Amino acid sequence: MHRLFIAALRAGIAAAILLGLFGQIVVIPTTAADEADRFPPYEPFAVPYATVAILGVACVQVVLAAVWMLLDMVERDAVFSRRAFRWVDTVIGATVVATLLAFGVAVHLAVAEIPSPDDGMQVLGALGAAVACVGVGAAFAMLVVVLRGLLSKATALRSELAEVV
Repeated sequence: MHRLFIAALRAGIAAAILLGLFGQIVVIPTTAADEADRFPPYEPFAVPYATVAILGVACVQVVLAAVWMLLDMVERDAVFSRRAFRWVDTVIGATVVATLLAFGVAVHLAVAEIPSPDDGMQVLGALGAAVACVGVGAAFAMLVVVLRGLLSKATALRSELAEVV
């Protein structure tokens, strides 16, 4: 990969991590408090849902950090090593955790009696978003598992080729 492209990717990753940090510190808690103030029956749900949202963003940040490390390995032409598997496994693990968090939210929204000021449309919208996050998270985790298999095969072939040469 070209160094300029890697630098651009790193800048994007750094910006995304900082944006996520801003969301965790400012946006999520403020939004939860505002929603609880606007509609007091949401009060018991504000802290748990804000906590899950902050943890979800943290999972994305872990994935971004792992991608940063994989970019470093690509830059040093060391991606076909056993060390790369640790970072790929980190991506898979963080994705699975985020997907399980979204699944838990979806189940809670589906079975709990949550009051809503707009005839339940906010809860239905949140349920739809949670279900979409579960689907996207599961699909991404499965894709990375497939790519891990390809990395494994490529690493084995490169090791075999190195022995021949």
